Order: sequence, then structure tokens, then C-alpha cells
Amino acid sequence: MSAGFEVLSRIQDAVFARRSFGDPVQQDGVTVIPVAAVAGGGGGGEGRKGGEEEGSGSGFGVRVHPSGVFVVRDGQVRWVPAVDVNRIILGTQVVAVYALWTIRSVLRRRRHR
Repeated sequence: MSAGFEVLSRIQDAVFARRSFGDPVQQDGVTVIPVAAVAGGGGGGEGRKGGEEEGSGSGFGVRVHPSGVFVVRDGQVRWVPAVDVNRIILGTQVVAVYALWTIRSVLRRRRHR
């Protein structure tokens, strides 16, 4: 089996659901279980052509994004989502730019009347 196919066979281990949940942390009667969204993919190839021309290749990537934590206290489970400040800032900037373009368009139409 080529190295590319060995890498691809490891994808299954890296993207299993159990990788989405971190080890529980317990302190003062409270248990916190971290949760993450895990996505991955890969590809590979192999080629041969007459003579000494040969090739093989593979690639693999995993993306892990924190989703939040489950908090267990006194038999009650509560979900606390992770806050992605960068995503909030980017979303606010996109809305602001769109609003400015809309205001500019409205003002131009009024000026041409």
C-alpha cells in the first residue's frame, strides 16, 4: 500500500465523533465537557508513465472549531455556546459596509431628482 493510501486510511480516526468531545473537567461539584466541531478531508493519487516517471501524493486537513461546553451541575445539564469574537466583528463589518452602500445609493438617487 502506498503512503498516500495509508494517510487516507487514517482520516477515519481523525474525524470520529469522539474527537468532538474533550475530556470532562470536574471541580467543586461541576463537570464541564468541551465540544468542538471537527471536519476533515483528504485526497491522494498515484501515477505511472513509461520509463522512470512515477508519482504519488496525498493530502489531509482537519479543521477544529470550538462550539461550546456542556456544564453539569446538581444533575442539570446546560449548554454554553462558545463566542467567536472574530466572527462577530467580521459580521458587523459586512453589515456596516452594506448599510453604507445602501445609504450612498439612496443619497445619489435623491440628488439626481
